[in-house]
Amino acid sequence: MSVAIVLIGFCYAALILRFTRAFDALSVFRFTQKPPKQKFSIIIPFRNEAHNLPSLLHSISTLDYPKHQFEVVLVDDQSHDNSRAVIENFAKNHQDLNLHILNNKRFSNSPKKDAISLAIKHIKYNWIITTDADCLLPELWLQTYDNFIALQDVEMIVAPVTYSANGTWFEQFQLIDFLSLQSATIAGFGLQKPFLCNGANLCYKASLFEALSGFEGNNQIASGDDIFLMEKVLQVYPDKLQYLKSLDATVHTQTQDSLQALIQQRVRWAAKSKHYTNEFAKWVGLLILLMNATLLLNFSLAISNHLSWIYVILPLGMKMLIDYRFITKSVHFFNQTICLKHYFTSSLLYPVFSVYVVFHSIVFSYKWKGRSFKK
Repeated sequence: MSVAIVLIGFCYAALILRFTRAFDALSVFRFTQKPPKQKFSIIIPFRNEAHNLPSLLHSISTLDYPKHQFEVVLVDDQSHDNSRAVIENFAKNHQDLNLHILNNKRFSNSPKKDAISLAIKHIKYNWIITTDADCLLPELWLQTYDNFIALQDVEMIVAPVTYSANGTWFEQFQLIDFLSLQSATIAGFGLQKPFLCNGANLCYKASLFEALSGFEGNNQIASGDDIFLMEKVLQVYPDKLQYLKSLDATVHTQTQDSLQALIQQRVRWAAKSKHYTNEFAKWVGLLILLMNATLLLNFSLAISNHLSWIYVILPLGMKMLIDYRFITKSVHFFNQTICLKHYFTSSLLYPVFSVYVVFHSIVFSYKWKGRSFKK
């Protein structure tokens, strides 16, 4: 038992320390003011987002980019609130924006993939950027992408996403968890082993999507419009995939407003992991799960006097220290240091939360946007 605990702890520490160095290996991209060249099609699937759409649409209207060089295609995935009316009213007052609404057509088990596939059939431009209806887009978003494309030979670009969070403990817990994912995303690119991305800020060519047959092969999986497409790119065009490490390209999204909603979201994310083709991603996920599960097992054994408390305190302390050093990379990059005051309590609860999410994703189905999906 003690040998296994030490081995898992050593492997985990080695991984996170390697990630920490790799985060800095990826340079920050500096925006420069240049005449914009590229034209973009922004695709936004939505379902019952009437409360979020006004903020998103306002951020679109304030994008510092020529209005004739981008279009916005919103795909209504069977909303039963007044989302469509919100968009139509906005469009009437912003006729300078090239904005379209489509009705989603379901043909697979993944509503979002269906929505994106439908939109791609109707877009004008080759460069696609996907985002979500609960996001806020930075003013220099498209300009930064345009700068990056002008300097890089790319087919797909992964870019940063973070939470808009206030000071409540529950939101800061989510922010710390999400920033750890962002740190891992950036570190993966720093190691030249990309394994994570986020569809809330993902850019690729329509011609690439068509060449890879879109989402064919994973339509039966409800989520993963981002990860599985990136895995296809890694298999065929690994040198054409890059990360845009820039605050000017960072999209802000919303935290969940309840524990149940948070669990369902994370279960949805975890449920797709068993379908990954990226072996590095599988190995990283397994090691993180083993580390958190070991901490819980050690705690239960110590409570029942079957194990010394030293096997609880030392691994937990080690994990908290190396995780802190790693997470602070993204905390400082995104200028969200406020969450660090909740780091200690969040770290104590995270092993319980993460192991429960994985267990739930294996055993149970989950709900999202009012729909139920099988595990």
